[in-house]
Amino acid sequence: MILFVFNLLLAIVWIAVTGSASFLNLVFGFILASAVLGVVREPYAGIVYLRRGYRIAVLFLVFLKELARSAWAVAVTVMSPRMAIRPGIFAFHLTVDRDFEITLLANLITLTPGTLSVDVSDDRKILYVHALHCSDPNAARRAIAEGFERRILEAFR
Repeated sequence: MILFVFNLLLAIVWIAVTGSASFLNLVFGFILASAVLGVVREPYAGIVYLRRGYRIAVLFLVFLKELARSAWAVAVTVMSPRMAIRPGIFAFHLTVDRDFEITLLANLITLTPGTLSVDVSDDRKILYVHALHCSDPNAARRAIAEGFERRILEAFR
């Protein structure tokens, strides 16, 4: 977390040095500061920091891919003359156990069209998910586990 704050401060310094306070310049300064921190920090911590940033970016790209894919599937379903849907709620057994990870997973599922996180069990081991197409709940469970959940574990552990 300290590296992130330092990275952000270096990006702000970059904005001050260049004299351009645009969003793209901030993003470029942040990327540049990440590379600098990866080089000047001791080898282990710098590489771990860059790797985490890369994995968070991969999680974001996986989300965008799933967002586009499911938005297309929902649009096709809604536009078809016979909406062949089988809505249902299934239980997803969580591998993630931290509050932040559970919240992130539930939000990513909810933000994806056609799915909605309904509830988390009191022991925080089961997430209940409503799906527009729930004819094969095991396939939906596998898709969540191999997609969002795996990427969350890779990014934040």
